[in-house]
Amino acid sequence: MVNRVVSPDLHPMVKFQRQVKSLVDSDVLKPSDRLWKIALLYGNEWAYWKRELEDFDFSMRDPVADLLAVESWDED
Repeated sequence: MVNRVVSPDLHPMVKFQRQVKSLVDSDVLKPSDRLWKIALLYGNEWAYWKRELEDFDFSMRDPVADLLAVESWDED
């Protein structure tokens, strides 16, 4: 397994998105799975990520593919 160095100046959602993409690439999640399924994998960290997703107007019923499709995490 190759460890990737992630720049500390990346938006936290970029890092999260990359982690979720890795889970999809590893067939742990499917693009059609709902975002709430990520909670099963993130345990105690989920409350933070759920709040972040909701701040970007995601619903826990949205598919993972919607999260992966975001190209920019700019905050208004």
